[in-house]
Amino acid sequence: MSSENQKSEGAGGAGPPEQLALIREAVRKAEVPRAKPRTWRGAALAKSLPVARVLVDKGVLHLDRYFDYAVPQELDEQAQPGVRVRVRFGAGARNVRSGRREGGGLIDGFLVERVAESDYSGPLAALAQVVSPEPVLDGDLLGLARAVADRYAGSLADVLQLAVPPRHARAEARETGEALAAPSAPDAGTWRRYGHGAEFLGALASGGAPRAVWTALPGPEWAEEIARAVQATLASGRGALVVVPAGRPAARVDAALTQLMGAGQHALLTADVGQERRYREWLSVRRGAVRAVVGTRAAMFAPVRDLGLVVIWDDGDASHSDDNAPFPHVREVLELRASRDKCGFLLGSWSCTVEAAQLVESGWAAPLAADREQVRQAAPLVRTVGDGDLARDEAARAARLPTLAWNVAREGLKHGPVLVQVPRRGYVPRLACDRCREPARCRHCAGPLEARDGGGLWCGWCGVGEGAWHCGECGGFRLRAQVVGARRTAEELGRAFPAVPVRTSGREQVLDTVAGTPALVVSTPGAEPVAEGGYAAALLLDGWAMLGRPDLRAGEDALRRWIGASALVRPQGEGGTVVVVAEPTLRPVQALVRWDPVGHAVRELSERAELGFPPVSRMASVAGAPEVLSEFLAAAELPSDAAVLGPVPVPDAVPGPARRSGTAPVGERWERVLIRVPPGSGAALAASLKTAQAARMARGAGEPVRIRVDPLDIG
Repeated sequence: MSSENQKSEGAGGAGPPEQLALIREAVRKAEVPRAKPRTWRGAALAKSLPVARVLVDKGVLHLDRYFDYAVPQELDEQAQPGVRVRVRFGAGARNVRSGRREGGGLIDGFLVERVAESDYSGPLAALAQVVSPEPVLDGDLLGLARAVADRYAGSLADVLQLAVPPRHARAEARETGEALAAPSAPDAGTWRRYGHGAEFLGALASGGAPRAVWTALPGPEWAEEIARAVQATLASGRGALVVVPAGRPAARVDAALTQLMGAGQHALLTADVGQERRYREWLSVRRGAVRAVVGTRAAMFAPVRDLGLVVIWDDGDASHSDDNAPFPHVREVLELRASRDKCGFLLGSWSCTVEAAQLVESGWAAPLAADREQVRQAAPLVRTVGDGDLARDEAARAARLPTLAWNVAREGLKHGPVLVQVPRRGYVPRLACDRCREPARCRHCAGPLEARDGGGLWCGWCGVGEGAWHCGECGGFRLRAQVVGARRTAEELGRAFPAVPVRTSGREQVLDTVAGTPALVVSTPGAEPVAEGGYAAALLLDGWAMLGRPDLRAGEDALRRWIGASALVRPQGEGGTVVVVAEPTLRPVQALVRWDPVGHAVRELSERAELGFPPVSRMASVAGAPEVLSEFLAAAELPSDAAVLGPVPVPDAVPGPARRSGTAPVGERWERVLIRVPPGSGAALAASLKTAQAARMARGAGEPVRIRVDPLDIG
C-alpha cells in the first residue's frame, strides 16, 4: 500500500484500498506464474506449431543455419513466417529454468517457418519478441537469397541484409492502396529501329519470357524504350524490375515511366529517396500494390509479385557489384531470378561486356541490335589523335589540346555545348619528371606526389608535403603532369576559350543536365551530364591513361566509357563529332571508330576462352596474411580441376583514400591467390571455400581471410 493510504487509514480508520493495490493483490494470488519479460518463463506455449525456426542476424558462416525457438501462446498470432523477431542467442545449455533455456544476448532475426516438433532434443529458448507482424520475407525471396549466398560462398544472413531494407515504423503503419489496373500494351515506338524490337515487346505483352542482350543506339531514347518494355510486361498482368547503376539514370527511367503510364504504376528504390520513403515503396511492392520497380543495386532483390521481366542497364558499371559481403553482382542475381521465375530478361547498354557476349554465344539470350545503317545514322563521327600526330603537333606539346581537338571544339562551340572527358578528377593527380618521365615519389613512403590548388606538392598516401623534390633517376628538378585532372583541364580550357563558360562535373559535384547553349563541360568518366539537344562535339582526352591500367578489363572498360560519352553527342548528320586522343591502331579505339562494341566483346571473349580467363572460367580471390593464407589453402578441399595462381602481394596494401574491398589493412602485408576452375565447377569451388572459412570461424581463428567469388578486379 502507498504512503498516502497509510496516512488516511491512520487518520480516519480503515478505508477501501486503492485500485493499484487491488491489482497487485490479484497478481500475487494468480495461479499461473507471471512470465519474466522476454524470457517467457512459465508461459504457456502455442497449441499449434509451437516451434519457430529462426534465421539469426549473425553473418558468420559456421552459424549459417536455422535455430529452433519455442513460441509463447501470447505471440502465437503475430509469430508468422516472414516476420522480424528478436531472440536470445548464445545461452549455455546449463542455463535452464522451468524447462526454458534462458540467458544470452538479444539479437534480431527472421522467423522462417513454424513446425510441430524440433530436431533439437534439449530445452528451447522462447521467442523474445515479434518486432513487427509485417511479413517481409517470403519463400521466393528466401530461396533467391539462399541461391545467391551459395553462389558467392557467403552467408544467408548477409544476403538478407542486402535484400530486406531496415524497418521504419511510420512507413510500416501507413496503409497501402489498391493496385491500379494494368495498362494497355504500348506501341513499339523507337523499338522498331532494332531488328526484332517490336517482336520482343509483343512477346512480353502476350505473357512470354524472351531473353535478350540489347545494344542500344546512341541517344536519350534508351530510358523510354525500357519504359515501353515495362509497360508491355504490366499489360500481360505480370510485374517488372529495372536495375540501373546510379540515381541519375534511375531518375530518367522513373520520368519515362511516369510519362508513359502515369503515377502509381511503379516504385522508385534508390538510396537518395531516404529510408522512410524507400521502405514505404518497398512495402508497396511487397504487398502487391505496385508491380513495377526501378532502382539501383539493392533493388535487385525487390519482391515483385508475378515477375515477368528483369532489366539491367549498363552491366559493365562497377556500381552493379555490391561492396558488402558476399559481393553479389546485379547481372548474376537477375540471371538467377530469370531462371528461377521463368521470366523475361533484358540486358541493355550502349556498349557490350564480355559477360553479355557470353550470354549470346551460349544461347541463353538472343542479340537485340540495330543494323549498320541505323547505327551510322545515330552515331557521331569519331576521329583519332595518335602518338604520331602528337609528336608532329607543336601545339599539343605546349597546350592541353592537340590541334585537331582544338579545331573541333572551336567549331562545335558555334552550335552548342562541347563535352571534354578527362580520366581523373582534381587538379594534377599524378606528376612525373619532365626529363625522364619517372613518376614523382614521396621520400617518406614512396607514395605518388600530387599538386594541390595552392601550388605545393603533397604525398597522396601519407600527406607529407614536399618542398625540394628532385628526380632520383636523372637528377631533374622539373615536373610534368602524367594525367591532368578535370579542374586543371577546365582552367586551361578557360584560358584557351575566354568567352565561353566552363562547367565541371565530377565527384565533388555531378551535374545532371546542361543547357544546349555553347559551353565547355569538363567531366570525369561516368559523370557526364546530358545536354539539351545533345552535345555538338566531345573530346576524349588521355585515352592511354585508361587503356594502360594493369587490369584484364582495361580495354573493355575504356571502350564502355568512351561510348557512354559519345552516345550523348549529336548524330553525324547533325554535325556531331568525337575526338579521342589514343593510338588508333589499338582494338578499343578501332571499335569506337566503327561503333562496334559487340565485335570487340566477341573477340575479347574468344581470347579469354583460349587463356582460361573469366567469364569463360570461374574464379575466386582469396587474400590474407601469408601464413594464414597458406593454412587456409591447405585445409580447403578444392575441386580436383582447380588451378591455384599465386600467391602474389596484394596491390594497394598501403594507406590511401580509395582502398578497394579485399585490400590489406593499413600496415599489414597480405598476399592473394586466384583459384580458377573450368565451367561447371563454380558451385563446387564456392562450396569448398565456404566450408573452409566456416571451419576457421568455428575454431575462433582471429586472422581474417577475405574471399571474393568472381571478382571484378583480378589485375
